[in-house]
Amino acid sequence: MKGKGQANPVLRVAGLMSGTSLDGVDAAILDTDGLRVYGAGKTAFRPYSADERAVLRAALGKWQGDAGLDAAQEVIHRAHIAALQALDAPFDLIGFHGQTLAHDPDEGRTHQLGDGAVLARACACPVVWDFRSNDMRMGGQGAPLAPFYHFALAKHMGATAPLAFLNLGGVGNITYVDPSHDRPDQDGALLAFDTGPANAPMDDLMAGTGQGYDANGTVAATGRACEAFVARVLAQGYFLKMPPKSLDRDTFAQVLTEARAMPLADGLASLAEVSARAVAEGLAHLPKPVAQILVCGGGRKNGHLMARIAALTDVEVVAVEVAGFDGDFLEAQAFAYLAARVQAGLPTSAPATTGVAAAIGGGQISRP
Repeated sequence: MKGKGQANPVLRVAGLMSGTSLDGVDAAILDTDGLRVYGAGKTAFRPYSADERAVLRAALGKWQGDAGLDAAQEVIHRAHIAALQALDAPFDLIGFHGQTLAHDPDEGRTHQLGDGAVLARACACPVVWDFRSNDMRMGGQGAPLAPFYHFALAKHMGATAPLAFLNLGGVGNITYVDPSHDRPDQDGALLAFDTGPANAPMDDLMAGTGQGYDANGTVAATGRACEAFVARVLAQGYFLKMPPKSLDRDTFAQVLTEARAMPLADGLASLAEVSARAVAEGLAHLPKPVAQILVCGGGRKNGHLMARIAALTDVEVVAVEVAGFDGDFLEAQAFAYLAARVQAGLPTSAPATTGVAAAIGGGQISRP
């Protein structure tokens, strides 16, 4: 079908996302022509088992061609196919992000494990994948990629003033959106960058207790942040860089090592404070002040972290559900949206989102 006044057909696209938290695969249906969002459909979550998560953790940091990737790739394919099947819905196209194992923008390389051709054959449906490589070949950071979708969501909700979307996943990333513009690749429409570590170090710290995460930030709320530690982390070079800029999940591995030497509650409080202050300092880079920050990703369920961001920014900080969106599946929907853009020959990143030389489309398409 075609949207009114649109030349591109409206597709029902299944988007897939497996983030750096390694909790499982998110799958979501989105109706879109790659320009506008016409509606969101079914969602599904396929969790990784403890054994599968161990296999994936063992593969973190590996690059294409490294030994020991076969088992991890089998896990990725099996879980993503299961997530698509769990949607139990027809779709015209699949957007497959894969599992990021390593990301080194300074060296122009990134590694998302997973072969779109395998999914295309298994599901008898075209698959758009390898979203980041083309951007990096053109000098971009290859991340973040959700900003073009954030622009579409701002339009969908009828926003008229600048606002920000903040994703608190393994790494935090923020998107400034000025919805007065017509297209996401126009100058001034977007600015996006990774703010700093978010859930990844906190979850890794909790993993030593046998729990996957600090539910609602309850443990962190009982601790005391180490000011010297927080200041030392935020003095590192990454935070002095101008955006666009991006991080690897383990860029701040030393931060976790230091936090492990503290009492658990203090370590969690200190890591949360790093994340919150990194967001607050990141707001200084935005072209115009924003009155609202819409938060997606698992971190929006961490009451302590959300409260600290609100206190440090003096901005309304709310979960994206307030705007009618599903924060658990926003990134999966983003890759559905980007897949439709790739199919339509539209750009998926721009200088203000990844630092790429010019607006460019990414991704390759595998057909069954």
